[in-house]
Amino acid sequence: MKRSPLHIDFEQLWKEGMHDWHGNMPERMTNDELEEAFWTQSMQKKSYRQTDAHAKPIYAKIRQHIPDNVTCLEIGPGWGNYTFPLREDVKKLTLVDGSESVLRYLQQYFMEDQAVRFVHAKWEEAQLEPHDIVVGVNCYYRIYEMNAALLKMNKLAKKRAIIGLTTGPIQPHYVILDQQFGYEIKYPRRDYIEIVNMLYQLGIYADCEMLPLERTYRYNSYEALYEAQSKKILNDTFRLDDLKAALTNFITEENGQIVYRHKFYAAIISWEPINIENVSQF
Repeated sequence: MKRSPLHIDFEQLWKEGMHDWHGNMPERMTNDELEEAFWTQSMQKKSYRQTDAHAKPIYAKIRQHIPDNVTCLEIGPGWGNYTFPLREDVKKLTLVDGSESVLRYLQQYFMEDQAVRFVHAKWEEAQLEPHDIVVGVNCYYRIYEMNAALLKMNKLAKKRAIIGLTTGPIQPHYVILDQQFGYEIKYPRRDYIEIVNMLYQLGIYADCEMLPLERTYRYNSYEALYEAQSKKILNDTFRLDDLKAALTNFITEENGQIVYRHKFYAAIISWEPINIENVSQF
């Protein structure tokens, strides 16, 4: 690298990463009706207070940055992976989401709780008062002007701003399909490291902790396995024998099911808010 990394426009890299591998902006990134339809369908599938298994260890790390008796603002709560434990640990909680379906789903669990407030708005457009803690996990995928979004978090957080993002590595059989068989793979186009660097360029020296996690996929048939674990192949066609060869060292049979365990990480990025008067542009 001949130039200082300070001259890399990390926000521009983030913007470019919103496009797919063919250079097109996915419609869901810009079409609010399509995004709402996605969340409406997702909420209908949820059982009572259903959350993801990996959310528990992620929240345990986030909890370390939350003092007692504070107010909290959560960005993009989704189906409540972090909303439910946050409500147990903070005195007041404000939930901001651009989806009416998400907010309706969560409202049913807090009907009598006057300490929970719901704001239907995109983060970029929401009119909000400062809170002690501002937190958002895996909720930045549609935000284009990321520097402004980060500055807003910094401005509204009185004690701590916290970002959580699940990250790679990609399922290892895809690397084999790429390196050994020459397939084009849908690798992630945006990641936590761009956010860390955007914060750095804004003058915010954030802490970043990597949390190792594991996700277990279970399938009732090999056909279901092959269908699910080929979705990141970009080629129009692929040889099933290549996919089988790539998967062979990563699957086991347990109690009549085919099991695939995938190790990945979560990045927990947090910082104490600072007073930013002039933001340097790179």
